[in-house]
Amino acid sequence: MEELVGLREGSSGDPVTLRELWGPCPRIRRGVRGGLEWLKQKLFRLGEDWYFLMTLGVLMALVSYAMNFAIGRVVRGSGIPELKTMLAGVILEDYLDIKNFGAKVVGLSCTLATGSTLFLGKVGPFVHLSVMMAAYLGRVRTTTVGEPENKSKQNEMLVAAAAVGVATVFGAPFSGVLFSIEVMSSHFSVWDYWRGFFAATCGAFMFRLLAVFNSEQETITSLYKTSFRVDVPFDLPEIFFFVALGGICGVLSCAYLFCQRTFLSFIKTNRFSSKLLATSKPVYSALATLVLASITYPPGVGRFLASRLSMKQHLDSLFDNHSWVLMTWNSSPPWPEELDPQHLWWEWYHPRFTIFGTLAFFLVMKFWMLILATTIPMPAGYFMPIFILGAAIGRLLGEALAVAFPEGIVAGGVTNPIMPGGYALAGAAAFSGAVTHTISTALLAFELTGQIVHALPVLMAVLAANAIAQSCQPSFYDGTIIVKKLPYLPRILGRNISSHCVRVEHFMNRSITTLAKDTPLQEVVKVVTSTDVAEYPLVESTESQILVGIVQRAQLVQALQAEPASWAPGHQQCLQDILAGGCPTEPVTLTLFSETTMHQAHNLFKLLNLQSLFVTSRGRAVGCVSWVEMKKAISNLTNPPAPK
Repeated sequence: MEELVGLREGSSGDPVTLRELWGPCPRIRRGVRGGLEWLKQKLFRLGEDWYFLMTLGVLMALVSYAMNFAIGRVVRGSGIPELKTMLAGVILEDYLDIKNFGAKVVGLSCTLATGSTLFLGKVGPFVHLSVMMAAYLGRVRTTTVGEPENKSKQNEMLVAAAAVGVATVFGAPFSGVLFSIEVMSSHFSVWDYWRGFFAATCGAFMFRLLAVFNSEQETITSLYKTSFRVDVPFDLPEIFFFVALGGICGVLSCAYLFCQRTFLSFIKTNRFSSKLLATSKPVYSALATLVLASITYPPGVGRFLASRLSMKQHLDSLFDNHSWVLMTWNSSPPWPEELDPQHLWWEWYHPRFTIFGTLAFFLVMKFWMLILATTIPMPAGYFMPIFILGAAIGRLLGEALAVAFPEGIVAGGVTNPIMPGGYALAGAAAFSGAVTHTISTALLAFELTGQIVHALPVLMAVLAANAIAQSCQPSFYDGTIIVKKLPYLPRILGRNISSHCVRVEHFMNRSITTLAKDTPLQEVVKVVTSTDVAEYPLVESTESQILVGIVQRAQLVQALQAEPASWAPGHQQCLQDILAGGCPTEPVTLTLFSETTMHQAHNLFKLLNLQSLFVTSRGRAVGCVSWVEMKKAISNLTNPPAPK
């Protein structure tokens, strides 16, 4: 123990140690320490998590910008299905381990470096990177403040991190927050809404500011600049074509989701491919990449796929407001040996194929090539490729309308030419929104282009596409959860399945193991050794079966091992003695009644992120309901079993 030395007479303060007194500049060091303590008290008075949220946004913007700068400023990675499962209350081991951060960054950098060969993005892995950093910052916060682990606080940080991950990829805080809300959860807290906006705004602002500091841009502007006509961007009769475009995108999204999920299931069940993925993932990745690279080789078939364009250049060219078909009527632009940044649309033209041929060939080839690329086991994002596919669909329709109405559509005595770029914008938002089952892609399209002149037609196209997709197929992320066999609770779709008429007693698990307070210890030991459930319902007595609490199996085993081993056959020692000796019990805060409808139980599970609930009837424990029973009941309603 260090010797304490008092201060001089008349001085104020606590005694100091001899080492501190003889150290260099003791007064200055004490002053600095006191100032830091005062600053900590002042800062954390507002709520310490706000500063970590701001730090999260800034750090993720730095990582995003560094990746874009190192790989040629390509703005386009997936862990969203796993994060969605975690936010539903399921614990996935090692998913948020910070040790995976470096490997994820390196793998994603290699994916983006392939360019148009694999045609993959970075949104999903970047959300994963963001939540890993959020979990690490959350642990730093609890260590700094000295408070215990709080699961609700951790979920708040993860929800904000998901918004930051999207916002710092596109520099779009509004659509980033709304996209994370729509994708990650069915019920959302308003408190998380404000936190997500704060962190996303900090991240998006820093991301866009770095481009100005690096002299890439003169000021903060949109990622994809457009030159749409502002005075009359579209005529009123064109609304019909935008809605039709939404319907086309909805139908094509259903076809894409079905084919993608079917092919993933085939890859996992096929003997050759499953064995290759289990034992030789690099070999499978090399073979798939070789197929994609041979097709996208620019002097070969890639000539008709605009394969020399990056993903950003794909969007820059597809959002062009001039009609390519009308411009090629009087002249045939050459195919330059080197990419011309001033005429990106030349990459879409071929004298024999024409614009319609190259766009249609691009859609057909990229449709199955993207499905094949999703099976490669590497960090990759799939939102941006889907966004570009939608833009190509809209561009194809816009060019067709430009040919059908070369002078434009007459409305109110005024003729305005067709702008195919507007249809490309609506197609990108509609197709990506239909695949992901989100509406926020419309707002994302506006934030990416910096223009909102097509707000009404784009939103109508997105709504039409979502109406078709959501009624026919699960979303891209839900489909991935199903294929990967991650724990999930399906939605109850449609009113014709009569979920309000089905009660919990019709599908609950009745074979539950209860422990009564008057149960002899010999019986308790038999129950514990013969079952492996995590918790047991505690009832008042064997006769009454009144549910009074929950006993965790691990704590019960620990309490039993601490008891003397002198349990003779005639020894009348019961569970009540173990509980009175210190074995903790948990109160039952929420139960289901046997008369509760399946719809009400489903809403409780989704709202509170529950895994299972006990069922009581007049206070007696009669069963339990978990995700397994709920999923089976929903499946029996939507697809009734054949009568025996």
